[in-house]
Amino acid sequence: MGAPNVTAPESFQTRGPAATAALGRRLARRLRRGDCVALIGELGAGKTALVRGLAGGLGLADGRLVSSPSYVLVQEYPADVTVYHLDLYRLADPSAELGDLGLDEMLADGIALIEWADRAADALPRPRWEIRIDITGADKRTFTVRRVG
Repeated sequence: MGAPNVTAPESFQTRGPAATAALGRRLARRLRRGDCVALIGELGAGKTALVRGLAGGLGLADGRLVSSPSYVLVQEYPADVTVYHLDLYRLADPSAELGDLGLDEMLADGIALIEWADRAADALPRPRWEIRIDITGADKRTFTVRRVG
């Protein structure tokens, strides 16, 4: 088996949640039904703010519907294509439990945006988008986007 097919990473910087959401709206133009987006970043990095922008860019009319699904595990948003927002933070064994959440069915119907995706990296589908978020200041973030397939 050869090395995984990975696109060259792209880097973006934002200052504040509004700029992060705007980046999400721009990145949403790349997404299609069946895409999985792995969001990786520490607590407070801006994963949910990015999801708010991605969902808006995919046609969600009211960004206030977007909230972290930490306790419910999956949120579903009515957009032009159904957006599934997952949070793997609280799962005991994310790799094993990902299938129980119905990820395959979600991808057949819409787009999956997965927070704390690094907790189940080996179980995530390929190809997928990976977005790493690094905190670089009080309100500054660096986003590294790549396609892994």
